[in-house]
Amino acid sequence: MVALGGNAIKRPEERGTAEEQFRNVRETCKQLLEIIRRGYRVLITHGNGPQAGNLLIQQEEARRIVPPQPLDVVGAMTQGQIGYMLQQTLKNYLRAAGLEVPVITVLTQVLVSREDPAFRDPSKPIGPFYTEEEAERLRREKGYVIKKVEPSGERPYRRVVPSPDPIAIVERDAIRRMVEEGVIVIAAGGGGVPVVKEEDGSLKGVEAVIDKDLAGERLAEVVGADIFLNLTDVEKVKLNYGRPNERPIDRMTVEEAKRYLKEGHFLPGSMAPKVIACIRFLEWGGKRAIITSLEKAIEGLEGKTGTQIIG
Repeated sequence: MVALGGNAIKRPEERGTAEEQFRNVRETCKQLLEIIRRGYRVLITHGNGPQAGNLLIQQEEARRIVPPQPLDVVGAMTQGQIGYMLQQTLKNYLRAAGLEVPVITVLTQVLVSREDPAFRDPSKPIGPFYTEEEAERLRREKGYVIKKVEPSGERPYRRVVPSPDPIAIVERDAIRRMVEEGVIVIAAGGGGVPVVKEEDGSLKGVEAVIDKDLAGERLAEVVGADIFLNLTDVEKVKLNYGRPNERPIDRMTVEEAKRYLKEGHFLPGSMAPKVIACIRFLEWGGKRAIITSLEKAIEGLEGKTGTQIIG
């Protein structure tokens, strides 16, 4: 199970043009190709924070011309956008390497609970980073919920939205069958579209963004994955992040990870859900969880770098 962070599609310093995103996706797919060449069967998920945030801004700014769409629809739109970029690029690379492997994107719904406390305490960052002055103006003018998501820097603030815990992957049976047939599946992009079950059993979208790492862990369970590879923008998880005594973690057990979480070493909406997803994966029965940078994916799989988490 490969979970791609936002930097796999859009870098923080970029505007987010299609050209920039395709360039990043090409670098991402080079890493995925190398993983596949080594004989791994992969299932892929990805983040959508920058894309969803930018699309929401477009929706709001154009509301006098066209009707804005709710957050669940925006999530579905970005799933299609990013899935298309990854699917096309990875298929091109596979073909060039002489590997005729099917690649498909599944527009994925993920079941959540209406009673999830996340709806009362938004925590999931989306969209661009802001200065303190910009954050205050947007709180005042737009009514955004904005929190400090980085410990330092000129632009440490981002808009946050509810991020309920994923309960189940709605399309799990179809995804499992395709993976068993050797298809490379891209699923639950951006955490999937959050839906709740009505009294009559029907599904209904809700205004939220599910964390892609937690949704990815649910996907890993669906297909019985052995390895959960979380690719982000740092080579290793760090204790005391952003402080003078910051230090990287090479290896930690589930119990150590739980203790570090309780001590507050990992930021909510950032590293914390990645670590929680790894803990859940190993407690479910996965063999190994790894958090490392996109550029170090192969070395991470080989145990040469990254933070290796074991049961």
